[in-house]
Amino acid sequence: MQTEFTPDQLKDPGTARANQILRSCVHCGFCTATCPTYQVLGDELDSPRGRIYLIKDMLENERAPDEKTVKHVDRCLSCLSCMSTCPSGVHYMHLIDHARAYIEKRYKRPFSDRALRWLLARIIPYPGRFRLALLGAKIGRPFARFMPDPRLKAMLEMAPRQIPPVSRNDDPQSFAPKAPRRMRIALMTGCAQKALNTDINDATIRLLARLGVEVVVAKGAGCCGALTHHMGRESASHGSAAANIRAWMAEIDGDGLDGIVINTSGCGTTVKDYGHMFRNDPLAEQAAQVAGLAMDISELLAKLEIPEGAPKGLRIAYHAACSLQHGQQVKTHPKALLKRAGFEVVEPADSHLCCGSAGTYNLLQPEISGKLKERKVKTLEAKSPDIIAAGNIGCMMQIGSGTGVPVVHTVELLDWATGGPKPAALGDLHAA
Repeated sequence: MQTEFTPDQLKDPGTARANQILRSCVHCGFCTATCPTYQVLGDELDSPRGRIYLIKDMLENERAPDEKTVKHVDRCLSCLSCMSTCPSGVHYMHLIDHARAYIEKRYKRPFSDRALRWLLARIIPYPGRFRLALLGAKIGRPFARFMPDPRLKAMLEMAPRQIPPVSRNDDPQSFAPKAPRRMRIALMTGCAQKALNTDINDATIRLLARLGVEVVVAKGAGCCGALTHHMGRESASHGSAAANIRAWMAEIDGDGLDGIVINTSGCGTTVKDYGHMFRNDPLAEQAAQVAGLAMDISELLAKLEIPEGAPKGLRIAYHAACSLQHGQQVKTHPKALLKRAGFEVVEPADSHLCCGSAGTYNLLQPEISGKLKERKVKTLEAKSPDIIAAGNIGCMMQIGSGTGVPVVHTVELLDWATGGPKPAALGDLHAA
């Protein structure tokens, strides 16, 4: 794609990076075939190619974002399926992130939009606040149908029926291995996950300790910054990321780390991008070091080789989270690990398509999100599974709200298969 940025414009690092990405696009349109919003809406401007044209025009002319451009950029899930499809290697993630930051600085949204986005940014990244908000939403849930704004209705309906008690395993500390020590890793405990489902981190710690891994929860680490990053709130997202970088560097410079393990794939995609986020910052070198150590829990478990298990007589429909399969290009490890543990693993049709969760997307774009959820649940249930497994808490909540099939994290099943407790979500379900 030909661009016409001026030399002065290209002095801005964000614009220079956008120019590189735009120039790599050849208009082929392969991305439209795998874009969830284009499939649902059928509008070229709701495809990656259409959004690229809008972003190019906005950035080149340095114009204030208009309502049309903002609408179509907001509708992007950031699922990154287009990046898996693109034959030209267009780094759409960096482009859409830059566009969102540009919009955030230059576009004044309607008051209701500003208020809702402010609320989400001030609550979800903070587990204590989020827990209180979930309690309030749980109380208000019976009145959801009376809400005039579908986004507020979606927020009330998001609240789980049971809010788990705080797990002290999420506090800063070190967990000694239960077998000869093989490595030392830092576990990212996340933010929303700590309020929504404490079983995931607990299962991760048990499983890794059993496999000879010392697990550290670093003091000062918290939200990865993804939620605010995808809202274009650079100051907030970089603040969260910087706190993590400093917390993990303290461990690296102390007793050392062999990896930074993340069991929420949306967070993993962001942490692995810290090097890019801080490329022009004094923390650049440390950010790159942290990003290089980051890995999904399935990547670490593939290296550790969990024990081979006998057949369990249970069929697992594996949902590939977009942030894992597209954002991190981790596609085979979770399925191979589940099979090795003794589970039958099946995949739904169109497994590359998003479930519609996408961070806060299901709260900000509930209608499109609902259509994607309905499609995803239908394809998963078509496989007649006993259990649905996923590697991201957002996907688990989204899919779980639309099906009666138990939805659990991949690591919970692997923990169970290797001697841990049965996941609470499975109820009376038993393995062979």
